[in-house]
Amino acid sequence: MTGSAAPAPPVGARSTLKRDHDFRLLWCGETTSTLGTAVSQVALPLVAVVSLQASTFQVGLLTAATWVPWLLVGLPAGAWVDRLPRRPLMLACYGASAVLLLSVPLAAWVGALTLAHLLVAAVLTGAASVFAETAQQVYVAGIVADRDLPEANASLQGSQAAAQVAGPGLAGLLAQSVGAVVGLAADALSFLVAAACLLRVRAEEDARPASCPSGGLAAQIADGLRFLVGDPYLRVFAVFGALSNLGLIGYQAILVVFLVREVGVSPGAIGLLISGMSVGGIGGAAVAPALTRRLGTARGMLTIELGAVPLGLLIPLAAPGPRLGLVVLGGVAVGVGIVGGNVVKSSFRQAYCPRALLGRVTVGMQFLNYGTIPLGAVLGGLLGSTLGLRPTMWIMLGGVALALLVLLIGPIKQHRDLPSAPAA
Repeated sequence: MTGSAAPAPPVGARSTLKRDHDFRLLWCGETTSTLGTAVSQVALPLVAVVSLQASTFQVGLLTAATWVPWLLVGLPAGAWVDRLPRRPLMLACYGASAVLLLSVPLAAWVGALTLAHLLVAAVLTGAASVFAETAQQVYVAGIVADRDLPEANASLQGSQAAAQVAGPGLAGLLAQSVGAVVGLAADALSFLVAAACLLRVRAEEDARPASCPSGGLAAQIADGLRFLVGDPYLRVFAVFGALSNLGLIGYQAILVVFLVREVGVSPGAIGLLISGMSVGGIGGAAVAPALTRRLGTARGMLTIELGAVPLGLLIPLAAPGPRLGLVVLGGVAVGVGIVGGNVVKSSFRQAYCPRALLGRVTVGMQFLNYGTIPLGAVLGGLLGSTLGLRPTMWIMLGGVALALLVLLIGPIKQHRDLPSAPAA
């Protein structure tokens, strides 16, 4: 079999997945947890800016702290996920995240909250997320049939996008009424809900564990990286994700500061604006199935990414008054492109990779994709402090648009569909 001959199952193909009791529970729990995380993404920088008077660079550093664990423990996490039962691992991560997030409002309420506390909580919850997110990708592939993976990912990505719409608005409302630290308590509760849903899943996971090579953990990590680097499709997606995230997080790390200090938006209105921007993610998850059925998975993915993401360059044009709408329009376009592309790429990776290597390949890609996030956050904060907020927004969003050129390298542009299995 050649790598380009067999098309992947079309995204959005009909199935009975949404009537499946276990997937509905997993979907409900992950959606609730994602809603809580979306609240924290706005609440955490607001706590730093409003309560601790953090500088632009310190806010960027706080965002970086959430993602730096992908560089520190990302690759070993993939090997451990391929060795261990995924559900107990996810439950442990949810519990640890809830405790860490609750520590922030407790410290604030007794007057002991510091920026160092926020940084430590961000690093440790980020480390828990490394294991939980990797395990979830493999767990879904273990309880959902391959033919249903596109629908499962479209559902998960769609609800994640919906949470990104509701979460910032809820964070802004909480910040305006009872304080931003309450948003972190809400996120802690969401992890407990996710754990409760996961405990009720009855299906036995199709784990297909990998045999342990003689070299142990290091050899397993090397096997996953070797497969990733040697595959022309996965390699391109990994490089694209790394460059794209560098710019995306660079602008997102200073977005709240840009809106408050450059555009003059209130905390409550910021939540509404970011909610409006996040509507694009719902659109991307909805558009991807129909577009890939019509054009093919490869052509559909390229169309949605190249057609929507460059419109993010409207965001730096924002100003008080009607031009605030450019923030929403640009954010919606970026969301359509990124989430629509992610639906296709996630389903492709889960069906394409050998199951015994899936955890290591997934975390290898995330190591590269998420590894640039701390750099992007620090770079955004540093450039924002030196060049100014608006010029930095232009630089970062311009980088996101240029990263799309990577998708035109290699075999992706040559075929209608992405392959369903590696070349022999």
